[in-house]
Amino acid sequence: MLTTKHSAFATSLAAKAVKALTEEALLTPKPGLVDARDNGSHTDMSIDLMLASARALEDTFREIAIVSYLHPVDQSLREQIALIGREGEKVMLRATNGVNTHKGAIWALGLLTSARAAFPMERDPHQIMSIAGTIASFHDRYRPMQRTNGESVKKKYAVVGAEEEAKLGFPHIRDKALPALLRARACEKTEVEARIEALLALMASVDDTCILHRGQLSDLMAIQRMSAAFLAADGFRTQSGRKLFYRLSEYCNVRQLSPGGSADLLAATLFLID
Repeated sequence: MLTTKHSAFATSLAAKAVKALTEEALLTPKPGLVDARDNGSHTDMSIDLMLASARALEDTFREIAIVSYLHPVDQSLREQIALIGREGEKVMLRATNGVNTHKGAIWALGLLTSARAAFPMERDPHQIMSIAGTIASFHDRYRPMQRTNGESVKKKYAVVGAEEEAKLGFPHIRDKALPALLRARACEKTEVEARIEALLALMASVDDTCILHRGQLSDLMAIQRMSAAFLAADGFRTQSGRKLFYRLSEYCNVRQLSPGGSADLLAATLFLID
């Protein structure tokens, strides 16, 4: 039975997930990604489309939170939220006229929303990621048998994708994005700077299948090197850091490379810490 307290908690988690997607989209500037300034490397996306997609997913996250509330972490939970997530993908595609804006984010944020709802008193990001990893590790017997772009890239390059990232408890958020964000805040950098440094920490370390789908392994390695160099140069605080960021953005845009996997993980990071 859905109680008022249960419903309110699910609504608050859904709003938090949408807020994370919205804030990731609006964060400016971002290399190769849609932001409030331009469309990055994308010809089929805009900031308005990204925001519309985020808003359209609120009911999806709310349904995930409702079914997950105090639910045992087991295969049943995994399969229930997977079904809701697949329906959410259809909602997203209707809202965007067929453009895949947030499929990876539905996966990551759906799992984190589920973990948070299953243990409503748990607020530690590391514990929430661990619970989400356990949920992701259960087999979904109803998963459609179809090859995705991410799976094709994983097979071609032998890299870890979004599914494995979740099953491992989001190690790139735990070990890269969160420390970078908190470190920048501790240095009294602006919140925009802190979030950009969290994104670049992800771009420096994630084997982003979105980049590999559009480009080659050499492109991924170049983007990782430039992202790491930006962080080593103290980001926007130095002239060399600013030049590196411009070069990185130009590299992504000219080659139409989008670090979409890192963007999804940044949204997940914002969900965990805000």
